[in-house]
Amino acid sequence: MSKFNYPIEQIRGIAFDVDGVLSPTVVPLGDDGIPRRMANLKDGYAIVQAVKQGLHIAIITGAVAPGLAERFALCGVTDFYCGRLDKLDVLREWMAKYDLQPAEVAFVGDDVPDVAPMRYVGLGVAPRDASRDALAAADYVAEACGGHGVGRELIEEIMRAQGTWQCTDKAFG
Repeated sequence: MSKFNYPIEQIRGIAFDVDGVLSPTVVPLGDDGIPRRMANLKDGYAIVQAVKQGLHIAIITGAVAPGLAERFALCGVTDFYCGRLDKLDVLREWMAKYDLQPAEVAFVGDDVPDVAPMRYVGLGVAPRDASRDALAAADYVAEACGGHGVGRELIEEIMRAQGTWQCTDKAFG
């Protein structure tokens, strides 16, 4: 039985914010003042598996940071939108590109800029430590905090519901 009060087996696309979702909200600053984001390897593994199974994955972030595009490209993500504060507009464009209906999409966000996209899609998801506004907009609050497996938690549940989660040694092939 799914812990989601939503038919997650119908999800065909997932869009993620980065900071506070796939990266913790507290990050070290480099000497140049640029934040050095951390990446959760289990999130990365789950994203790779999702892409392999045909789920559409998008990264929609207001951040502009060296290495972010490369990190997600290594996971197979081809839809990467950085420096975008108009997240709902970007989300709609991405959904149109793949003919995705709102009911077929999950958006994972943690703060005010993510609220409109979370409300637009069928399944709005927030990390446990998201802002009050994002928590109020969420259909599901993850057990994990941002940067600590939120992506893995959601993707694994969706893929298990769809019967596509690989839990054998072949998953790494």
